[in-house]
Amino acid sequence: MLWPEFDVNGDLPVGVHAAALNEVIATFGTHTPQRRIIGRRLDRIYRLALSTGHLFRFVIFGSFVTSKPEPADVDIFLMMDDGFEVGEVTGEAGVIFDHMAAQNYEGASIFWIRRLAAIDGHEEAVKYWQIKRDGTQRGIVEVTGL
Repeated sequence: MLWPEFDVNGDLPVGVHAAALNEVIATFGTHTPQRRIIGRRLDRIYRLALSTGHLFRFVIFGSFVTSKPEPADVDIFLMMDDGFEVGEVTGEAGVIFDHMAAQNYEGASIFWIRRLAAIDGHEEAVKYWQIKRDGTQRGIVEVTGL
């Protein structure tokens, strides 16, 4: 995949940039030891989310998908299909659906909802994660497969 250039703030241009997980990790998860660690975490989290059989959308935002050399963690938004029941998740996958546990054990800040909970639709729910804390926007990445 040919990625767009970062803007003057080190962010991807505004928009949802779709890519396979291996492309995301090759681009953002290899340049420093910290990025390699986070890339491995991202791979694990994606596979755990897939293992539920209910993953609808997987979005990465925050410093991992920027030019920042040493991001502290990876920020992820999961949209699960409407049949997803968190109480039915067993084993290691359960950790990623508990925000604090995911932060403590996986080194990731993970937010999730069911598709039905996206009040203005799933496209708007994904676009929301482009908004930074200061109100400006940045590009985000949606993982489209392995």
